[in-house]
Amino acid sequence: MHPFAFRRAADASAASLLARESGSQVIAGGTDLLQLLKDDVQQPQRLVDITGLPWRGIESGPEGLRLGALAHMSEVADAPAVRDGFPAISEALLASASPQVRNMATMGGNLLQRTRCVYFRDVTTPCNRRAPGSGCSAIDGENRMHAVLGGSERCVATHASDLAVALVALDAVVVLSGPAGERRVPVEVFHRLPGETPERETVLEPGELIAAIEVPAAAHAARSRYLKVRDRASFEFAVASAAAALEIEGGVIRQARLALGGVATKPWRAREAEATLVGHRPVPASFVAAADQALAGAKPLRQNAFKIELAKRTVVRALSAAAVGA
Repeated sequence: MHPFAFRRAADASAASLLARESGSQVIAGGTDLLQLLKDDVQQPQRLVDITGLPWRGIESGPEGLRLGALAHMSEVADAPAVRDGFPAISEALLASASPQVRNMATMGGNLLQRTRCVYFRDVTTPCNRRAPGSGCSAIDGENRMHAVLGGSERCVATHASDLAVALVALDAVVVLSGPAGERRVPVEVFHRLPGETPERETVLEPGELIAAIEVPAAAHAARSRYLKVRDRASFEFAVASAAAALEIEGGVIRQARLALGGVATKPWRAREAEATLVGHRPVPASFVAAADQALAGAKPLRQNAFKIELAKRTVVRALSAAAVGA
């Protein structure tokens, strides 16, 4: 492991200043970062510990949820307000990692975790995300687990977070704390498409930190579900996943939200698919049409064309689950 200095931030202002310094890397739970350090994927000059900041609250009210960035995943998954009012969030968290990791990992850290692309994590292979300009080994290499949506000639790595998929479907916002104060960014646009600069994964500016996540109250949020398909039953990343939320009134879908994971380079909001559902009955034919629309722009690689049909079936199942009891 590369040697580094360690600094503990006393408050948000100090954390922002330290994080802004060249060579700094913020650490909280560290469940992803420590592995990256051990594998020499990241070699910061200093780690900035933010675990002492007062960002661990889990608050609920008429306007929705406010989840502190340092709240542990297990705490949020088990919170009654989350389980009852925003079940897709709880289900996404419980589908993530293992109980031991969830007890340590934080909400903000989960959104900032790096891709699990094997080429990104193997420093002996070219990877534009890790070493800009070196090439993308996955395009002509082992790409079964890679993206069919949102890729570019420079990167086709999928985003790893289950939580982010649920948050995108529920119109969540990240509250960022930085040198210029606070700003709010929808989770849907927080993660960037790779384009020509895959090394720039989020819209975070230098010195900015995730302070909280806000999820608005909505009728469809209580009727939300998250479904994850993976190669083994636990401690595995998604091959395909979907978060679905429906508001159903009088036997007709009034509002619909749909996001996909495991198949795209960022948590993928399927807005056109949502539009096909509104005004229709919550029946299998409606869900199949939405699934077809959600994957209409998919571009498979040599080994992952199967993901298109798998993702469609995952969408149909997630929507069907969200419609139960309507």
